[in-house]
Amino acid sequence: MQAQSSRNSFAGLLALVAMLAITLAGCSQRAQGPAKTAGSGLRIVSTAPSLTEMLYAIGAGGQLIGRTSACDWPVEAKKVQVVGPFGRPSLEMLASLKPDLVVDVDLADDNMGKRIAAMGIRRERIRCQTPEDVPAALRSLGRLTGHAGKADSLAAVIEKGLASYRAEASRQTKKVHVYLEIWDDPLWTGGKHSFTSAMIAYAGGQNIGDAVDKEYFEISPEWVIGQDPEVIACMYMSKETPAVEAVRSRAGWSGIDAVRHARIYGNFDNNIYLRPGPRVLEGIAGLKKLFEAR
Repeated sequence: MQAQSSRNSFAGLLALVAMLAITLAGCSQRAQGPAKTAGSGLRIVSTAPSLTEMLYAIGAGGQLIGRTSACDWPVEAKKVQVVGPFGRPSLEMLASLKPDLVVDVDLADDNMGKRIAAMGIRRERIRCQTPEDVPAALRSLGRLTGHAGKADSLAAVIEKGLASYRAEASRQTKKVHVYLEIWDDPLWTGGKHSFTSAMIAYAGGQNIGDAVDKEYFEISPEWVIGQDPEVIACMYMSKETPAVEAVRSRAGWSGIDAVRHARIYGNFDNNIYLRPGPRVLEGIAGLKKLFEAR
């Protein structure tokens, strides 16, 4: 049973990392299929939860006729027809819904894009990797859906907020060393090129994973002990033992600064901290509050 549980946990980890890799793939826009006039009359299918959030944030949620099973925010989105998993829409569902536009961050299968185009459906790729990319993605969606005014306003608020956090972080002489645990079996964290690392930096922290030139990677308990982080943030739900308690009781971890000073945190809304989207400032503010707590 224990081996089966471990395999299931690792399968869940691989699924999470795959989703992160698809979501955090840079920011650009690409059209496929016949173009159609942008506006509030477009019937849209979103194949990524980050884009679904953005559509609702700019007032275009009413145009959404299809979403993925991973699109769970805002709550109203759950009433929209599911067309498939993240990045893998069902062609049969698309044919049935007859959308004017399909938006994605990256499809799991490149051939899928060609098939969508062959169906006469316009496709736009809008990808986001960093917090700085979010405003551009919002503006792209605003132009496509006829909600440019609200999209521009929200994008400007986010740009101003990011600039403020960036300036404040640059004035800090000492950065709090942070270990962000994305998975616990095996241990995974975010590296130098991850969205989570950028969030930590904006919040005034130093991601210990920046020592590795990757997005997300597996680590050993000994590596974390050697890094001696001052804050540990567990970005997952532990089914058996609460994450904070589990980390605190790990063999050899009692000497870590974060453990000694009870600065281990859990119960995060992963969608805010791991998903590029309109709530990026909320995520930075949440991390900043943790880093400044004593």
